Amino acid sequence: MNATPDFYVVREGDSLSKIAAMFHVTLAQVRKWNPQIKNPNLIHPGQRVRVTEPTAVPVSDDEPFPGKDFFQSSVNSPIIEVMGWRLIEEGCSAYPDEPDLQWSEADRRSYAKWQQKLGFIGSDANGIPGRNSWEKLHVPALHMSE
Repeated sequence: MNATPDFYVVREGDSLSKIAAMFHVTLAQVRKWNPQIKNPNLIHPGQRVRVTEPTAVPVSDDEPFPGKDFFQSSVNSPIIEVMGWRLIEEGCSAYPDEPDLQWSEADRRSYAKWQQKLGFIGSDANGIPGRNSWEKLHVPALHMSE
């Protein structure tokens, strides 16, 4: 088994204190290592939480770009849900409720907001993820929570 991962992907029912206990660190450490979490009582499934002290060398464990053909209404994948939570974190939500596993019009509209936030226009902001915008979204790799 590998050493402790740098990040943990939040699951339903998790809290920051539960995550801290799981990795044998304090809640104060988890809060210090995750300044992007403004409200410690508000975390979402799919959100990435740092569980080790940051190192000088950044470690990337983002979900690789699955390709444009992946984003179709017939696709059901946890990657879609995790992407949706990242879009919400970035303030780019067009979701009526919470994101789910199936690619939908709400996902496309939310992703278009992300593309526009990055400065894309026209057909480059159509809501279908491309490699460039995907890599900037930093969707957490799913294998980390397994």
